[in-house]
Amino acid sequence: MNHIKNFYSIDFNTRHGIVQIEGPVLPEQLESYHFHEDLVAFRPPKQQHEALIGIAQLEEGRITVIRNGNTVVGYVTFLYPDPLERWAEDRIENMIELGAIEVIPSYRGSGAGKKLLQVSFMDEEMEKYLVITTEYYWHWDLKGTGLNVWDYRKMMERLMNVVGFEYYATDDPEITSHPANCLMARMGKYVNNDTIERFDRLRFRNRFMY
Repeated sequence: MNHIKNFYSIDFNTRHGIVQIEGPVLPEQLESYHFHEDLVAFRPPKQQHEALIGIAQLEEGRITVIRNGNTVVGYVTFLYPDPLERWAEDRIENMIELGAIEVIPSYRGSGAGKKLLQVSFMDEEMEKYLVITTEYYWHWDLKGTGLNVWDYRKMMERLMNVVGFEYYATDDPEITSHPANCLMARMGKYVNNDTIERFDRLRFRNRFMY
């Protein structure tokens, strides 16, 4: 598949002033940016910065960022599913994963997360993809938000619904290990039946649950 990446950038007004939301960001752009010290959801900021540069270097990798000046305060990543996960067992060429989304606490509640996703899907090329996201409660900032797992799950569903993600059932053991975990997916308008059928086979190992 030809992974064409058209660049998009918008200005977005927040209580901290006007920020830029842009992507897909090139690796050399990312290298020149500073990562805010509150970007700690998945790993320390320096390591997360390096990880995102690595994703941006992948042919299918896409990173959209929110930046205030030269400082990244939020990001979302898209890439092929982790080779160790069920979703990579059938390498569907036009199925990618929203791997991570993070916005620092002081920018939450401003609509920045929604706008981050909207900019990511501005590119018509994204309509060729089936994009999945796996939501695990252990990645959620329950302490920082003061939300319980169910309210956080509802918040994540509302966020993903903004760009057309929907809930999909699965018997994947990591997802079924806690009832708040879930699988969501967005079917681009050019995704064909073969891709959908292969995705359905990945969702269920136990055919009696299909």
